[in-house]
Order: sequence, then C-alpha cells, then structure tokens
Amino acid sequence: MCGIVGLFLKDRTLSARLGELLTPMLASMSDRGPDSAGFAVYGEGRAGVVRITLQSATGGEPAFELVLEGLTAALETHVQELIRANHCVLTLPASAREAALAWLARSAPHLHVTGVGQRIEIYKDVGLPTEVAARFELSTMRGTHAIGHTRMATESAVTTSGAHPFSTGMDQCLVHNGSLSNHNSLRRTLVHDGFAFDTENDSEVAAAYLTWRMRQGLDLGGALEAALDDLDGFYTFVVGTESGFGVLRDPIACKPAVMAETDDYVAFGSEYRALVDLPDIGTARVWEPEPAKAYFWTHAR
Repeated sequence: MCGIVGLFLKDRTLSARLGELLTPMLASMSDRGPDSAGFAVYGEGRAGVVRITLQSATGGEPAFELVLEGLTAALETHVQELIRANHCVLTLPASAREAALAWLARSAPHLHVTGVGQRIEIYKDVGLPTEVAARFELSTMRGTHAIGHTRMATESAVTTSGAHPFSTGMDQCLVHNGSLSNHNSLRRTLVHDGFAFDTENDSEVAAAYLTWRMRQGLDLGGALEAALDDLDGFYTFVVGTESGFGVLRDPIACKPAVMAETDDYVAFGSEYRALVDLPDIGTARVWEPEPAKAYFWTHAR
C-alpha cells in the first residue's frame, strides 16, 4: 500500500500556505499508510547556511539543549535550534557542516539525522498521519515545495527510522510506493562508493541511487531516466531537490498515481482524493503519469 503526496508551488506567493495545503493531502492517505508518516518541506534558504534535522527516539527539548551546548562549544560558532516534538532543526554556517555531522556521530549517536541541506527539513514518526502532521505543526509551515508519505509496513518493523522520506544527499529526498527486487545488489555498489545506510528499507537505496547519479553530473530528470534501466521492481517515486520536484513510475506502473497542474502549482497524489481540496482543482489539468516517463519541475535557482 503506502500513500504519497507532493505539492510544488509555481506561484511563490502561495508559500505561506504550503503546510496548510499539504496537511489534508497527507491526511487523506491515512488508510493507505496508518502506521507511520513523514514529510519534507523546502523553505526559503539563506546563502552560507545549512540546516540539519535531528530525530530523538527518547527525548525532547532537554536532550536537544544538551546537544546544542556541546555542539556550539565544539564548533566555536553560533548554532540556532528549532524544536518540534522529538525533532530538532539546527541552523549553522555551511562551512561547519562536516564538522557538525562528525561531532553528532561521535558525541550524540542516539540522535538520527533525517535531512541536511540549505532548505530542507524532514519530519517523520510512527502514528496515524493526522497525528504526525499535528505533532509537527505541518499546517503552519511555509515553503516552495513539499512531499509526504504514509506507510503501511509490509516487509519491516514499524519504526521512525523506517518511515519516509529518505534523504541521502544535500536537499535531496525520496518517497516510494512499491518494492525493488535488486536493492541488495545496488546497496553493495553504493556502499562501495561511500554511501552508508541506516535501514534495510529498499526506499533508502532508491534515494541513495538518485543521489549517486546526480553526483555523477546528471540533473534530476536524467537521474530518474537512468533509474528506469538500473532499478528492477514496481515503484512510484516522488523526489525533492533544492529547486525541484520529480515523479517516476516503473514501466508497468501498477501502483496508483494521479497529478494535477494549474498556473499556480503541480500536485501529486496516490489517489485523486488527495487533491480535491486544492485551490482551483476543478479547472486543473488532471492526468495519470505515464509509465516509464520522468516528470520534473524546477524553480530558477
């Protein structure tokens, strides 16, 4: 099962409503994925600044405060924090990113890094999608594009780390409905090239594959097209990058998908009901994405 939603705002004046619009989309997919949910939001970034989203399995504000004190002292630089339930977004100079990640891995292994980038914030947890959205105050979030996922775990345990989205590169993330048959062989190739994996989920491998291809010089569209040759299985992907939003279905396209586009936005849902509350949906161009065709939209950098 699993449910996917995505919203790419072509009209940036709607950015204040991104979370408000995505919340009912995510909620509508609850029966497709009732055990956990997550979403990635792309807010307005600042040059020279990076965001690191952390998730704690055990603590909230007190635990994060201790980590912030230690990290600030270690880096000798100012670090801002935004705490939402059991997640915390650190904002720090981009030049300190590698040192910060190394310190967190060494000194705070109980915290999980869910996303890193100039614009991305990733929140995910177990529970009904409506509860997860409320927990992190999704309806209040601003940005230019976002993707979300509701999970029905059929091949692994119900855990926060197994929830989507998966992020394996700067400002990159992926949500997935389906199953890959060759993810173990791909995992070995990617590990050889320096990727590390936190879960056994095949979706994390798909995310890392796209990051790998983009590091080789492909843009998002090119990476999605390469996936058609390299990934075996049945899948629908929705992918986010710093400036873009992409969709890909496998050549058989057995997983449901529908899209809508107006002058103001592009939207994706596993089912049409995810789109019904969007503005002007009655006059939108609505279609089912074709099999083996990569779709992508980008904002000017």
